[in-house]
Formats: sequence, C-alpha cells, structure tokens
Amino acid sequence: MTRFHTILSIALSVALSAANVSAQSSRELSRRQKQLESLRREIDAYEKKLRESTHRERLTLDKLDDLEQQSTLIRELVRKLKEEEQQMTADIAQARNGVALLEDQLQFLKSHYASYVRSVYKNGRVYDLELLFSSKSVNQLYIRIEYLKRFSEQRARDLRTIVAKKTELEQQNDELLKTLEEERKILADKTREEKTLKGKVSQRQRALSRIRKDKKLYRQELTRKTNAVKEIEQIIADLIEKERIRKEREEAARRERLAHTPEAPSTPEPTGVFGRMKGKLRWPVSSGSIASRFGNHIHPVLKTVTENSGIDIAVPVGSDVVAVAEGEVSVLKFIPGYGNVLILNHYSGYRTVYAHLSEIFVTEGEHVREGEVIGRSGDSLAGSLLHFEVWKDRDKQNPELWLARNQ
Repeated sequence: MTRFHTILSIALSVALSAANVSAQSSRELSRRQKQLESLRREIDAYEKKLRESTHRERLTLDKLDDLEQQSTLIRELVRKLKEEEQQMTADIAQARNGVALLEDQLQFLKSHYASYVRSVYKNGRVYDLELLFSSKSVNQLYIRIEYLKRFSEQRARDLRTIVAKKTELEQQNDELLKTLEEERKILADKTREEKTLKGKVSQRQRALSRIRKDKKLYRQELTRKTNAVKEIEQIIADLIEKERIRKEREEAARRERLAHTPEAPSTPEPTGVFGRMKGKLRWPVSSGSIASRFGNHIHPVLKTVTENSGIDIAVPVGSDVVAVAEGEVSVLKFIPGYGNVLILNHYSGYRTVYAHLSEIFVTEGEHVREGEVIGRSGDSLAGSLLHFEVWKDRDKQNPELWLARNQ
C-alpha cells in the first residue's frame, strides 16, 4: 500500500470514529437533557405548591417539607448541569482534535496530489506513454493501461472522499459548537438556579427559626418523628420480607433445575464483613460530635419522652456523608420528620440508615464501596446534623457500640 493510501485509510478511520463519537454524544446529550427537564418540572411543581400554600395558610411543617424537597431537587439540578458542562467540554475537545488531525492529513494528501498534477502538466502524458511503450508483451501493455486508468480514477475518488469526509466532520464540529453555546446557556441557568437555591435555603432557615419558637409546631414535629421511626421500622420489615420471598423463590427454582439437570455451581449470596466490624466501623462523617444518643430521652422544651433509634451527629450543613461499609442502596425516600432518607443493605441482615440529607449521590440498587460519598448532610429543627442508625434484621442497634472510638 502506498503512503498516500495509508494516509487516506487513517483519515477515513478518524472521520468515521469522530462521526461515531458525535452520534453517541448526541444521544447521550438528549438523554441528559430529558433528565434535566424532568427535574425542572418537579421543581416547578413544588414552586406552584409553595405559592398556593403561601396564599392559603400560615407556615406549616408540610410547607417546610416542600421547601426541603424543592431545595434537594435544585441541588441535584445544579450538580447535573455542572456534569453536563464538563462532559460537553470533553466532547468538543475530542471533536476539535479529530478535525485538526484530519486537516493535517488532508493537507498532506493535497500536496501529494498537487505534485502529481504538476508532473502531469509538465510532462504531459509522456511518462505514461513511455511506461506503455516499454511494455515487454501485449499482456503487460494491457495490464499497464488498466493500471493507469484505475490509478487516475482512484485519485479522483480519493480526493472526493476525503473532501466529503472533512466537510461532514466540520459539520459535526459545528453542531458540537452550537451545543456548547447551548451549554453556556445552561450554565447561565445554573447560575440562576444557584441563586434560587440560596434564596430557598434562607427561606427555610427563617421557617425553622419560627417553628423552633412555636411549641405547637414543635409538638407536631415530635409526632412526625415518632411516625418516622415507625415508618423506618416498617420499611426494614418490608425489606426483610422481600428478601425472604426472593430467597424462597430462588431455592424453589434451584430445586426445579436440579430435578432435570445436574446442579451447576451457583453464585454465593453476598455476606459482607459488617458483622465483624463491631467497635471498628468507620464514621459516616469525617468530623462532628454526637448531639443525641441512642435510646429514650426527655425533650428539653416539651419535657416529653422521645425515642432515638440511632444517633444524631452534629455537623455543618453540606458535610460529606459516606457509606460506613460496602453495601447496596435499598431505599431512597423523603420521610416527614427525617427528611431525605437513605438505607444501605450490608448483607447478612445488617443495614444502616442515613437521614436529614441535603443531597443524595446514589440511586436505588447501586452498589457502594466503604468510604464512598453517598450524599451530604442537611439540617432539621434540632439543628445541623446527620441522623444515623444501625440495624440487625428487625433489631435496632446502638451505633456507638459499632463505630470506632477514634473518629
């Protein structure tokens, strides 16, 4: 293969690769845009709900919940907009590199072809005639005639193909540049959303301050927390029951297979190491102090007995929250009184609960590693904190007995 055709092959390969990247990027962009639009619709729905409640009634705990859920969605929208901008920047850089490489190759091809044209112009078809007349046989003559014909036709086709591919790639690059312009508009949206979020956070802080001074609302919040404890208990019970049913079905299916064919090696159930980590478990936050311990307490304001199913760790709002051990995300849910709640399954009956999260970075069914950041802490009527629980089957555990002494 001549150097000319080697360069041609590389150029076409680059063009096709860039075209594929552009097509994949377009599909991915469309998918991400749909996610953003879905988030915006949810945010707008909460905004409408908040406006209606403002006109209709005074401050309530439900309105506080709406503010929290809307703020969570706005934070997620801002985070996705940042990811969108980073991905688009990378896609455009890749497209530009492809165009630059193709332009260099095309320049070489043009120079190579120009030399050929100059040679033909200078010598006419003399060289071709000499090549034909120097044939040693009629057969060789015919072969050389066919070669010269195909060589000329191939040169024309080569140039047309390269120009067409370069034009196509430039068009794709133009499309990406237009998308970058759209991305810049999205970044402007992100700036507005960040400003909106700041206002929502301030609005919620003011609402929290007012509620803390209202004993009636405070009492309602305690009732909600009691209900939240019961809801967590029910969620855990449901998870255990679903796991039991799943195992029974899998065992029945295994016996059915065994009745017809020899048993093949099966994938063992994940067990994890959580049970061996008592007293050595990593903390869900890197710093902070225990604001409320496990068990029953007398409320400092209302003087009523309340139960804490875990511990409350006082940390600044927005602190990273990590998985205390390897596991799988079982539940993501907003529960009045506990805010955004995340439950991890650590296998062998062990689970951990993380509540009052301002942001969540994982999805249900996702596998997480020990120490992986799964969200950020938020605030509550009791202050800026993370609520953390440890469960063994249906039994609540004292997290302090599981966590390492030296945080």
